[in-house]
Parts: sequence; structure tokens; C-alpha cells
Amino acid sequence: MPAPNSVEDLLARYPEDVQEVALAAREFVRGALPDAEETVDGPANLLGYQYGPGYKGLICTLMMSSTGVKLGIVRGAELSDPRGLMAGSGKVHRHVPLSHVTDLKQPGLKQLLKAALAAWRRRSAESTS
Repeated sequence: MPAPNSVEDLLARYPEDVQEVALAAREFVRGALPDAEETVDGPANLLGYQYGPGYKGLICTLMMSSTGVKLGIVRGAELSDPRGLMAGSGKVHRHVPLSHVTDLKQPGLKQLLKAALAAWRRRSAESTS
């Protein structure tokens, strides 16, 4: 099966309940990260949201599975997570598991994305100075 190159093609690979969560998460991310570019990474089966080219500009991802969606936070291990929303034990990245659309209403989730954006802006400013 060829790698998907559109959001629709990517989501078509997953059950309807996962598609529903993914579409709601997509709107949530777009609201939290205005003007972020959405990219489809077909080989990785994910959606990326970024403000600059390549991995350096990436803020977060949506990774679908047969049971739900993970909102991946780039360099999430460096961020404060007072509500304990993020899962994962990697040295760099973390994710927020989303099983239902209502998971997007968790207090602190939007602030987490805003913090990821602020951290990216700081890193970008430092790399240009």
C-alpha cells in the first residue's frame, strides 16, 4: 500500500472512531497553533505541525493507531507538565494519549501546546543570535 499524501488518505487507514478523534485533534491543534503549517508524513503515518522547515520547525505531531491518537510534543521532556498530561519515557519527546474527543478538553492541554510553541520560539531566537 503506497504511503498516503493527503490527510484524507492517511485517516482512511484507521477506524471511524480514531478518525473522529484525529479530526477533532487536528482542529484543536490548529486553534492552539495559528498559522502552523500542517504536513502529512506518509511514511511515518503522522501529521506534523510546524513553523519552519524540516524537523527544526516542528512543534507537535498527531500519530494515529488502531486504538487512538497520540498528540506528540516535540521536546516535551523539557516542558513543565503540572497536570501530568504527557506520557512517554524518552529523553526528548512526550505525547498526550487521546482516546476520545473529550480528551481534548483536559485542563492544561492548550497551555502545553502554547508552551511548546514558546520553547520553539526561544530556541529559534537563540540559534539566530
